[in-house]
Amino acid sequence: MCTCASIRPGTTYRFLRSITRAPAGAAAARPLAAQEGRPALSLELPADSLLARHGPLVRATHMLAGDRIRELLNAGFPARFQFRVELWSEGRFFDAFEKAGEYTLLVRYLPADRLYEVTHVQDERAFSLGRFTAVADAERAIGRAMAAPVNARPAPRRQYYQATLTVEVLSEKDIDEVARWLKGDIEPGITGKANPASVITRGVRALATRLLGGEKAEYEATTPPFRVP
Repeated sequence: MCTCASIRPGTTYRFLRSITRAPAGAAAARPLAAQEGRPALSLELPADSLLARHGPLVRATHMLAGDRIRELLNAGFPARFQFRVELWSEGRFFDAFEKAGEYTLLVRYLPADRLYEVTHVQDERAFSLGRFTAVADAERAIGRAMAAPVNARPAPRRQYYQATLTVEVLSEKDIDEVARWLKGDIEPGITGKANPASVITRGVRALATRLLGGEKAEYEATTPPFRVP
């Protein structure tokens, strides 16, 4: 008699994820960044009574703490912070992917105005989070708690969220492409005179594959499992 777990077509699964999940009580983040001033990603679940209506709060702190990223921002190269929050349900052998939500923060320096601008892009719409004279203020704007655009539903299984943050800065060898991109896409995208999706799809996603120093900074955080009655 077969005791294999049934797998629904078109569904993504994780095998035996429970052996690596963080202990209940606190979200886990990788790389470990408990020290003050180090970049860190965290998730906070809403109250039990709100689990079916709201997603977790996402915080990305100290994301502009490095000297190199600040130097590149001051030189006119934008930084992209891509957030993806996934909802998973536990299984005996496999954890099943349920759904996901994404949003992006773009940070750039405006040398003519001597200001740092932070823009939130979600669902093909761009919203300015403000312009700041100090890079520390722009960093705090990035670190504001944001509700993830995904929420759980009542289910018999326990569920959990996993967030991934990818931080990318365009390299100096892309300077010509960056100049054309800034002129042709990001300006109209942010001002609402063109499809804001082009800011991500034709601009950052195409160019940010060539990253600063050939490296991609990634952070992850996972919530404790929970039930939605």
